[in-house]
Amino acid sequence: MKFLRFLLILIMILPLLMCAEAQEDITPFLGNWALYLPGGAGWLEVHQEDGYIDASLLWYGGSVEPVDHVFLFGDVLFVTRIREVVRKKNDKGEPERTHRIVDWFQFTRTGNNELEGQANFPNDNGIGVNVTEFKAKRIPELPEKPDLTKIKYGKSVKLFNGKDLSGWKLVNADDVNGFHAENGALINNPVQKEGEAHISYGNLRTVDTFEDFKLSIEVNVPKGSNSGIYLRGIYEVQVLDSYDLPLDSHHMGAIYSRITPLVKAEKPAGEWQSLEIILFHRYVTVVLNGEKIIDNQPILGVTGGALTADEFSPGPIYLQGDHGKVMYRNIVLTPILE
Repeated sequence: MKFLRFLLILIMILPLLMCAEAQEDITPFLGNWALYLPGGAGWLEVHQEDGYIDASLLWYGGSVEPVDHVFLFGDVLFVTRIREVVRKKNDKGEPERTHRIVDWFQFTRTGNNELEGQANFPNDNGIGVNVTEFKAKRIPELPEKPDLTKIKYGKSVKLFNGKDLSGWKLVNADDVNGFHAENGALINNPVQKEGEAHISYGNLRTVDTFEDFKLSIEVNVPKGSNSGIYLRGIYEVQVLDSYDLPLDSHHMGAIYSRITPLVKAEKPAGEWQSLEIILFHRYVTVVLNGEKIIDNQPILGVTGGALTADEFSPGPIYLQGDHGKVMYRNIVLTPILE
């Protein structure tokens, strides 16, 4: 009888022991992961600190941000983010009752370098959960920093003829095109009419795709305006009226939310500014108005708004058209031949 009781207890706790053993090894999940999302891209980075696991996440748009919690249970990695929803306010308009809603992401290994993901977003009203399924692939280690003095360039290509939108098209054909050519400039003017429904203006991309290159481009940003230049459709160089603002990874010339410029070099709003950008082997150099503000720095993954999570295929140059008025001119791309 005692043996049977012992056997029963053993059967009950064995799964827990096995689960605890499986939880001990976070190694297969560590590193950078490209998230292949429906209609877009994301990025996950997992690392181990002293005594705990930590992670950062990019989900479609916006910035790379640290998660609220990450833990391993069995063979599944769980990542959580918390968002606040104000339910009630007092007479002064101050929050009186706030819910903190937990969105969670589950990652399960399907191979040495692949994960199967599921994102879960509870509805704000507390009824039901929106679920998104996706795949993730481990991003290979960065190559050695390239020696830019040994680069060989091909023949330069003028991407904008100054007269019309030949060689360009909307990323999403269903969006409204706010771009037009005028006096040698490519102008985007996404006007919203007061009191009317919001107009979805589109991003403009090159028809052709490119791999590694040097891109020369001039930009004029009106006061308070915002745009972006996407390299290969995946890495955004921020375009912003940030003349009086401190250094930040969201300001002019930065790789959005990833690389902060070394120095400030932007001009006041309304002035033409020059950018020279070199993208080579996942390393980027940015020269703004003749001053090097990013010096051959690695890009660890895609930025918000990337067209794909694939960092190893040619892609277009695309210009953000859904934020604010902006003008571009003298857009020239010179391919790198290695």
